[in-house]
Amino acid sequence: MASSSKIKNKLKMAVDILLTVFLLMLMSYQATGEKIHEWVGIGMSLLFVVHQALNLPWYKALLTGKGKWTAYRTVTTVTDLLLLVSMVLTAFSGMSMSAYAVPFLYGMAKLTLVRRMHLAFSHWTFVLAGFHLGLHIPGISARHHKDRKTEKIFFMVFTCFAALGFVQFIRSGILSYMFFIAAFAFFEPGKPMILVFIEYFLMFAAWAFVGYIVCTKLTSKKDHK
Repeated sequence: MASSSKIKNKLKMAVDILLTVFLLMLMSYQATGEKIHEWVGIGMSLLFVVHQALNLPWYKALLTGKGKWTAYRTVTTVTDLLLLVSMVLTAFSGMSMSAYAVPFLYGMAKLTLVRRMHLAFSHWTFVLAGFHLGLHIPGISARHHKDRKTEKIFFMVFTCFAALGFVQFIRSGILSYMFFIAAFAFFEPGKPMILVFIEYFLMFAAWAFVGYIVCTKLTSKKDHK
């Protein structure tokens, strides 16, 4: 029983890491190009299904109302459900425009609509995924029993990354995508792929930092053990 639980936890961690890497690759569309973007999107969609299957006990507890509804649980539940909806709409709109991975699904919905949907919900997915990760960082940290000095260093580095990420987030105009203000994404031509990837990593870290702060304010460490 304990052995199978460890294997499942390792599998969940591997899936979560891959989902994060794939998400950063998808957001770096200007560097990867359309064909790679589509195939990575299919891979992420499949991994997302696996992620849901591995977390079926969470759905069971949600449907049965099992457990105490703390402020932390309420925030994580709302975040997870919003992320689920956003991810589904992102995948649906992306497949409706597919020219390489699933071209037989092209035109499932009106193209002018799904283009706007994909631009908006892909960025909502990005923000919610970062926030979702941040909500779980204190729990992960508690399980690894980091000492006080290591925690301080981690917090300082995390804060620096988040500050740089928020500056880039504002500069990028992502809010205009998320709220259906801009119809198209704007890219800087010729920007190296590694730089694009780093920028999105920093922005992802910024929203993870928000989730981390919210989590520490809502609950104590003992609630994550």
